[in-house]
Amino acid sequence: MSRWLKVTLGVLAGIVVLLAINAIVVSSATKGAYVRDTGGRLVETSNGTVQVLEQGNPQGTPIVLIHCYTCSINWWDDLAPLLERDHRVIRVDLLGHGGSDKPSTGYSIDDQATAVAEALAKLGVVNATVVGHSLGASVATALAQQSPQLASRVVIIDQAPEDGFDNEGFAQRISYWPVIGQAAERLLRISPKSSIRDQYDDAFAPGYEISAGFENPDQPVEDLRAMTYTAYKDTHDAEQDFVDEAPLDERLAAAHTPAMVIFGAEDQLYDSQAAMDRYRQNVPGIQTHLIPGAGHSPNVERPNLVAPLVLSWAAPPQGALRPQRKKPRK
Repeated sequence: MSRWLKVTLGVLAGIVVLLAINAIVVSSATKGAYVRDTGGRLVETSNGTVQVLEQGNPQGTPIVLIHCYTCSINWWDDLAPLLERDHRVIRVDLLGHGGSDKPSTGYSIDDQATAVAEALAKLGVVNATVVGHSLGASVATALAQQSPQLASRVVIIDQAPEDGFDNEGFAQRISYWPVIGQAAERLLRISPKSSIRDQYDDAFAPGYEISAGFENPDQPVEDLRAMTYTAYKDTHDAEQDFVDEAPLDERLAAAHTPAMVIFGAEDQLYDSQAAMDRYRQNVPGIQTHLIPGAGHSPNVERPNLVAPLVLSWAAPPQGALRPQRKKPRK
């Protein structure tokens, strides 16, 4: 065997060993909860400690906002203030995200819903309108199944009933592969923010300027970097397992929870029209709305159009009555 070949094989063997060590280290990493956002507070649950942010009218009926995958409570920054006048608005960082715990296990959708339910119970929340964006919609659905007295109404934003409606790219698929995914996670820490921000392009309408949707233009980058690899991969797998077991439209129909579905007309991740048609066919009484000019994140892109829909669906403020139709004269 030539000396050059021996050196090459030695280098390759060294790379394989380093990749294997990196995979072990990255996969075992955990992070504790901390107050990440001004006004946030930590609430302990049986599945981990979560960060919550409560704003709005303390006497108002509650609206709970649950964010998307690889996101945080900051994805509601422009929508939440539009809901606060007559409502108690509560945002929650899911486990593995934002300021909440990033444990080594416990990322199933049911576990996430249990953590949210326990946190809300400690805050004295009942009869809430639960708004979930993408991943958050799956958690909101599980919450309605587990605790109907807590989640009495649901709003789903850009989450298809099951995976058959999605358009996941190749780059994202390989990020979940063993060894390769952990190596990519390590690169995530040193890659330019601009290249990471570009990975979020599909989460918005084509041509949308991502920095325009956040007070901190690097918010998506910081949210992704805040996660551990275990949280990143296990959350993705858990969501797939949840809808494989039973799609969201089937779950909502069985729960008999009043539901509204909102999609961006230019969603690049899902076939929004097909997904809405599926919900209408299988969930009695469901309302569906298409937001023009918005992609997968209309709560960020078009909050002024999403807020009136959420308010129209939410329980009325305490002491208020919804307008009633006048009885026809005889």
